[in-house]
Amino acid sequence: MYENFYHLSGKPFSLLPDAEFLFLSRRHRRVVNLLEYGILTQAGFVVITGEVGAGKTTIIRRYLKEAGHDVTVGVINNPSDSLGNLLGWMTMAFELEHKGMQDTASLYNAFIEFLLAQYALGKRTILIIDEAQNLKADMLEELRMLSNVNNEKDQLLQIILVGQPELLDTLKRPELRQFVQRISVHCHLESLAAAETGAYIRHRLSVVGGEPHVFDDRACAAVYYFTCGVPRLINLLCDQALMYGFSDDRSVVDAELVSEVAVDRGKSGLSPFRHIPNTVSWDEISAELDKITEEIRADS
Repeated sequence: MYENFYHLSGKPFSLLPDAEFLFLSRRHRRVVNLLEYGILTQAGFVVITGEVGAGKTTIIRRYLKEAGHDVTVGVINNPSDSLGNLLGWMTMAFELEHKGMQDTASLYNAFIEFLLAQYALGKRTILIIDEAQNLKADMLEELRMLSNVNNEKDQLLQIILVGQPELLDTLKRPELRQFVQRISVHCHLESLAAAETGAYIRHRLSVVGGEPHVFDDRACAAVYYFTCGVPRLINLLCDQALMYGFSDDRSVVDAELVSEVAVDRGKSGLSPFRHIPNTVSWDEISAELDKITEEIRADS
């Protein structure tokens, strides 16, 4: 609704992961580079972790978009706790014929034959498991066994696990020490800093042809204050702030408008944003926003 009002070609703050909007903060750039390094060096396992909404899936979407013809990639988006199901999903992820294969052994043999066929064609096979924190210890151990399928020189199957920090808790279990030894690359994606939050907001506006400073510096500071730099929450808050701005016929979003959105959401009892106790005055919040604004301006 607000796109025409702000002269935008599309929604800049969609909650759907979109590689076109990937903002390479220092942390995101490092994760992208480590992911590419792990793939190029034939790492058996690459593990990417981060809090909910940190941008993990967007990075994976970027890789999928840029993957070359020399790789075959399969994606499992939400694994369950059943190995049989996992093997079935692995065959489906690579679009393998598996009808009539009711037992684990048949699925396993079909998958190994697929890996060998891809290798014969000169292709590397990469399996990406998103939401990997849902994997149980026995499933991870089975993945380790699958990763043993290689020849003397090349890794036939590379596995990328993408998940929330709970994945690390599982990997620290004693029975998975052999699995951990196979992890060649691990990177953890953290939230954005204050200055990065401002740059992130303006980057996404620019992608859809908008004026980068629709959100002034203090508004960006307010977004950081209420979201703590989590990209998904930034998108949610900024999207609603643009709706409020459109409704009020305001060409620029300021800190007061951003705060109004956050407060209104808090009244519903379902707010994902930072909770502000009733004992905290607006003067105290304003003083904090002044400090954050200085950080954003110092880095711009």
